[in-house]
Amino acid sequence: MFISFFPNPKQFFWSAVTWAAFCILLWYMYAKGWGGALSLGGLVGFGLPEPLVSDADEVAQAAFSAAQERAQSFWVWQYMIAAYLAFVAFWMRSASHKWARWSVAGSALIVFVAWFLVQLDVMINQWFGDFYNLIQKALSEPDSVSPEDYYGTLATFLKIAMVYVIVAVLNNFFSSHYIFRWRTAMNERYTGMWDKVRGIEGASQRVQEDTMKFSQTMEHIGTRFINSVLLLIAFIPILWGLSEYVKVLPIVGEVPQALVFVALIWSAMGTSLLALVGIRLPGLEFRNQRVEAAYRKELVLGEEYADRAHPPTLSELYKNVRRNYFRLYLNYLYFDVARFSYLQAGAMVPYIAMGPTIVTAGFTLGVMQQTIRAFGRVEDSFQFLVHNWKTIVELMSIYKRLAAFEKTIEGQQLSGIELEAVGTPAQ
Repeated sequence: MFISFFPNPKQFFWSAVTWAAFCILLWYMYAKGWGGALSLGGLVGFGLPEPLVSDADEVAQAAFSAAQERAQSFWVWQYMIAAYLAFVAFWMRSASHKWARWSVAGSALIVFVAWFLVQLDVMINQWFGDFYNLIQKALSEPDSVSPEDYYGTLATFLKIAMVYVIVAVLNNFFSSHYIFRWRTAMNERYTGMWDKVRGIEGASQRVQEDTMKFSQTMEHIGTRFINSVLLLIAFIPILWGLSEYVKVLPIVGEVPQALVFVALIWSAMGTSLLALVGIRLPGLEFRNQRVEAAYRKELVLGEEYADRAHPPTLSELYKNVRRNYFRLYLNYLYFDVARFSYLQAGAMVPYIAMGPTIVTAGFTLGVMQQTIRAFGRVEDSFQFLVHNWKTIVELMSIYKRLAAFEKTIEGQQLSGIELEAVGTPAQ
């Protein structure tokens, strides 16, 4: 599954995590201050501004802060690009692999673009704060906001949103080609040993259908996981700073950085709850594919041989399909009760947490909207398993089937659920 597409998969993924952690630590410990010496921003108008004189007025100080922020932001992107290029260059040079351009460089590009989209999301979050502060000002005092200021603020959002849409569409287009190459790599590996695998039960389904589903689901869930991690990295500091406005929680009382801990605890509760409620689903999905495959195989054989696919046999096989689907429906029934109840209750969590601050007018409308949006981003990222549990269950089922297929190819002994006869009831 992985070795067909990635060079030395275990080393590749562990090195990616290790390199990312090293680059983050290096940035906060040392590299953050290297911009003055290493940044190329001065060549394109993003250089560090000259130091202010001691008696500079507020306008000059504001201009200095804005220029310094732009220069530092430009240096961040240079640092990140250099880190990505170094990682890609190392693997492209050290590991010879047919699909390295897609698996190494393509994966790096997808992660980089995901981070870029997260930064645009951060800009939109800041925009919401400014916009609702403008709304509050306009509604509290007639004619205090000019039409130019109002529509200019809307135009700023449209500029950011336009960039987001263009980049997201191009990224999805590239990702579609990426997952097809992954499927192609698996397909070539299995068909290259077809004489060895053709006699394995369900070989055609593993090679045609499961490779397709595995690559698509891995890309889908992998992108969401990376996006969740990047959102946490970007929005936790924002929520941490905004938590200064919310110092008191209902019942609990005063808590430092309260909203960060509320998001973490609430998300952990939901993830634990749904993991417990949905613990039987992966096995049921695995069995479901087996009974479907058995039913489909008999129908296919019936097209070729007159002595196959008789009504009694088909009826028995279909009973197995029916039995397993009904188990799935029952398990998803109480799983969905828990999931939807948790998600609906979660919509009120930030408002409850901010209740004492709201009733005492502890912040502006813009800060409240910015805080709620940042809280939602952090909460959604912590709730990765909550939002993607069904997809994860499907991926686990596909992985189990392909893992059993590869064990059979290599002559290894199957165990557990892999040895169950078709139609065996779930325990």
